[in-house]
Formats: sequence, C-alpha cells, structure tokens
Amino acid sequence: MNRTRRAFLRLGLPRDQSAVRHLTGFLVSAVATVLVTRGLLAASGYPQVGGDGLHLSHVLWGGLLMALAFVVVLSFVGPVARPVAAVVGGVGFGLFVDEIGKFVTSDYDYFYAPAAALVYLVIVALALVAEAVHGRREPAPEELLAAAVDAAAAGVAGGFTRRTRANAEDLLERAGDVEGASEVAALLAAIPHDRHELPDPTTAVADFVVRTTHHVIRARWVPAAAVVVLVATAAASIWRATQASASAFVLGGVIAGAVLTAALCVVGLLFVGSDRERGFRWFHRAVLVSLLVTQVFLFRLDQWGAVIGLAVDLLVLGVISAEVDALRRHRREARGS
Repeated sequence: MNRTRRAFLRLGLPRDQSAVRHLTGFLVSAVATVLVTRGLLAASGYPQVGGDGLHLSHVLWGGLLMALAFVVVLSFVGPVARPVAAVVGGVGFGLFVDEIGKFVTSDYDYFYAPAAALVYLVIVALALVAEAVHGRREPAPEELLAAAVDAAAAGVAGGFTRRTRANAEDLLERAGDVEGASEVAALLAAIPHDRHELPDPTTAVADFVVRTTHHVIRARWVPAAAVVVLVATAAASIWRATQASASAFVLGGVIAGAVLTAALCVVGLLFVGSDRERGFRWFHRAVLVSLLVTQVFLFRLDQWGAVIGLAVDLLVLGVISAEVDALRRHRREARGS
C-alpha cells in the first residue's frame, strides 16, 4: 500500500475534496474585484487617497485582506473557515493584482496597456495549477477518509446538520474498506444533530450555478448551440484582429488559437454522434484553447473590451462542462446498475 501511495499522501498532504470549489471562489472573487475596482475608479475619476505626498494605493488593502485570510485559515481547525478565507483572500488578491501595471513599469504606470492581459495570465496560471493538483486524478481512499475526518472536526465542535452529515457519510462510503474507516464511522455517528446551517458563500453560489446549468442543458439543443457559439466566436476573433490592424505576432496568435479551436470542434463533431461524452471532451478542449490562447492575444488588442469574449467563453465552458459531468454521471449509474 505504501508503495502505491501518491506523493502528496506520503508527505501527509491529502487533497481537500472541496478545494476546487474554494479555489474557484478565490479566483472568481479576484476577477470580480479587478473589474469592480476598475469600474469604480473610472466612474470616480481615479481619486488619490491620501495627501502631503502620500497615496494609499489599494494594493495595501489587498495585502491586508490576504493576510486576514491567512490568519483565518491558520487559526481554526476544520473546513468552516476556508470558504470565508477564499472570498476574503480572493478580494485581497484582486486588489493586489489590479495594480500589476505599477509593478512591471519603471514609471509606476497603473494604465500600462498590457495590464489586463497580465492579470488574465496570472488568473489562468493559478487555475491551471489548481487543475493540475485536483483535476487529473481521482481521490485516493485515504484522501476521502481524511476529508470525512476533516468534516468531523467541525461537527465535534458544533454538531452536524442533515446536509453536512450526509456529505461526511458519503465521503466515508466512497473511501470504502480502508484502515480507520470503522473508527471514523463511529465518530460521525456520535456527533450530535444541529439544525443551524453554517454560512458558506462559495457552496451556495456553486450549488446555484450547478442546478441552473444542469437545468439548462436538459434542452438537448443547448450544448450544440454552445459549440456553434464557440466557432462563431473564433471567427469573430480573427475578424476583430484584422480590423484592429494588429501586429503580425498578435494576429498570428489570434489566428492560430481560433483555427485550433475550430479544428477541435470539428473533431468533436466527428465523435459526438457515436460517443457523446468523447465528443464533448473535444469541445471542452476547444474552449480551453480559446480561453488560454485566443483570449490572451485579444486582451493585447483591447485590454478591457476583450472581457466580453472572455464572458462568452466562460459561459460556453460552463455549459459544456455540465454536459460532460451529466454524461459521466449517467455512465457511472449505468455501470452500477
């Protein structure tokens, strides 16, 4: 067993089974903070906070909020503090990274033209790190057992609601017959009932998005329409780059990303008739190329106008990801029956 344990487990680092939701909350809070901050500053005429040669830049408030998030996470046992820390830390990171133009220019230029592209690259890099850590491999039984114990840490102090008890028991059931499972089951059974649900902003938003998206994709034409939108967006990206008299480098990047996106969509269309899940995995790759290649170069053309294309890509990604998730769930249910 020890030989097959993954590197993180050997280091005593089981992955948090709610980490993707928390990290998503962190990144969404950061992006929303950047957009809101830019909008408020533009509307108020970019005021200077301070006087007598002093300027209290909002990067300072960002650093304080990130420090506060660290204090919260390091101060409390169990999973309750993490959603709050994710949102607070995300807002702080958004305030910090919004001033990236000042950090990379010799004249401290907040309005540095590629600033939006740099912010976008930083957010994408963090998302890729999260995907590399949490998205590639299924959780090991020990990780699921550790997650159940982590949930119990909060339950011992404050009790279990029906939802939190069901989640903890589901983690334990998925862990299977692993060493220590019976002891954890006894611990979960001993935790008293609590009627009061604790506030969890990231879970509430994530559950709403998942419910809404799965409701939308019940219309079978919606995923196909999402692919059409993706191809149309790729064509619009090329048109936009040519109309903006972009440099050869930027134009080449936009064309390469758009052509690759369209090619991956074609491959997906070839498979979707015989293997719907496989086809939509190719569509998923297509939208990722658009996000990670095409949009990066479009941000170089118009640092904030490209937000519209980004929003469209994220909407398409949500629909396609929801369809892939639904297909995988149906496959698991069929296999179990």
